[in-house]
Amino acid sequence: MVDFLYVEWLGKPLWMWLGFHVLIAALLAFDLGLLHRDKEHEIGVRESLGLTAFYLTLGLAFGGFIWWELGWTPAEEYVTGLVVEKSLSMDNVFVIAMILTGLGVPRTAQHRVLLWGILAAVLLRGLMIGLGAALVHQVHWILSLFAAFLIYAGLKILFSGHEEQGDFGNSKVVRWMRRRFRVTPELHGQKFAVRKTDPKTGRKALWFTPLALALVLVNGADVIFAVDSVPAIFAITTDTFVVYTSNIFAILGLRALYFALAAMVDRFAYLKTALAFILIFIGAKIVVADTFGLLKVQPWVSLVVTLVLLLGGVAYSLWRTRGEATLPEGEARAHRA
Repeated sequence: MVDFLYVEWLGKPLWMWLGFHVLIAALLAFDLGLLHRDKEHEIGVRESLGLTAFYLTLGLAFGGFIWWELGWTPAEEYVTGLVVEKSLSMDNVFVIAMILTGLGVPRTAQHRVLLWGILAAVLLRGLMIGLGAALVHQVHWILSLFAAFLIYAGLKILFSGHEEQGDFGNSKVVRWMRRRFRVTPELHGQKFAVRKTDPKTGRKALWFTPLALALVLVNGADVIFAVDSVPAIFAITTDTFVVYTSNIFAILGLRALYFALAAMVDRFAYLKTALAFILIFIGAKIVVADTFGLLKVQPWVSLVVTLVLLLGGVAYSLWRTRGEATLPEGEARAHRA
């Protein structure tokens, strides 16, 4: 049995993979079973910041474990990947806030949507990372393709400006689901589906609630953001274990981070610009270092540049919007223009 645990799978001993998944399962059980047994509990900003700090500390501590087991370079790559994924997830948080607001989901029910959304995101990222790892290790030029995509995505964000998000409550996906499935007009507590009488047939039937629509849109948003984040992490390292663990730890803290940032969406108006520069930098690093072999960029350089861009974007956003908390919406936009 002991020998079995040391069998290599995707470049690492099986005990490392099993141990990581046991840790993740324990964290999810702790979050769901202990922290939020009260379904009516509303997560405040203070609690959200505490949980965010907890998950971030745990993620960095896991980086210490990687340093102990695998060495300094993999640990640098892990921390860099964690910071990059965390940075990209911040933009995802703002989109999720708009989805839940657009569908009228109260704060007491939002944590349920986010929990199941994160469970689905963990499975989805695992599949996408597995596919990406297979491509990277068998088709070497795929990294150059990832780099080109990241640069394109960054430039697209830069030149798209600060456009207003669409009405998620009346989006095409929501309208299609309302046409194809039975969807109740109102929430039913924290249930995704209920059984009630169908007025057309007079019989009991299964109805989805707006909470189910929110879950579909949240998962759809994660798919869109994963298209950027998965190539970004492979542009930092091709070690499948480092890629996977940094991605999952970034996702785990997403729900806690949401409740701290959702109330401050308008204060981070320029964060998208910082994220765009991060994507462009990561893509350009691959072009310079791997595609043309001109310069080897050390992992710590990527980490420093990512942190500087992220913190710079946050600081500039807070500075430019410092007076908007007390301004009407129209005046706030005029102040930012």
